[in-house]
Amino acid sequence: MIRTALLVVFYVAVVVVLTPVILFCMLVGLRDPLVAIGLWTMRVSRRVLGITVEAAGVERLDPRTPCVYMPNHASFIDGPLVMVLIPGVARVILKQSVLRLPVVGMAMRHVGFVPVDRKGAEGGKKSIARAVRLMRTRGYSFLIFPEGTRSRDGRLGPFRRGGFFLALESGAPIVPVTVLGTRELMPKRQWFSRRGAVRVVFHEPVPVQGYAPETMGELMEKVRAAILSVEGAGGERRS
Repeated sequence: MIRTALLVVFYVAVVVVLTPVILFCMLVGLRDPLVAIGLWTMRVSRRVLGITVEAAGVERLDPRTPCVYMPNHASFIDGPLVMVLIPGVARVILKQSVLRLPVVGMAMRHVGFVPVDRKGAEGGKKSIARAVRLMRTRGYSFLIFPEGTRSRDGRLGPFRRGGFFLALESGAPIVPVTVLGTRELMPKRQWFSRRGAVRVVFHEPVPVQGYAPETMGELMEKVRAAILSVEGAGGERRS
């Protein structure tokens, strides 16, 4: 709990100190410095919380190739831990409420994070279309949790279709990602993180060529099988 409190103080200090820098970058149209600040903040946060990460499979990924990264989702800390491991820099499709945060939300919008309105299908379609444009014009990758929300019991939940539509429409390969250990450190409804170790496995990219909305179920099952192929993933033991 003390480490989590220190992290909150760190975040407040970062926002206060860097607000002029963030506003300047937004004014002159700079994005890379803001991305670098965000990644640095995530790395420091991991150290403050006492979390060690073992990553595997990163060497098989080309940072020049836009991909849709799809990890399982068991904890609030999954996103930041995976983001700093992705080769190159990824963006995220987020709830509108997150992007309404003062200063930080504006910076996230500026660098290419995409808001989504979960209340209607049309809002989701517009967000996917915007993300596709960013992937094609700026070469961004995107990080999307296919379950849509954190698992309550650690088991891999049903997949939503939004991230798969993004992959199909952009033509970008899907990279399944298995995250192990985060639920033990910070399960859903727990507001503080414990110290501990996390393992992140990046699997072989799954090409989407040959798939269509009508055969999306097969693609989803392929990604699901890859995530579950690591022992302990999804709350189950795998050989």
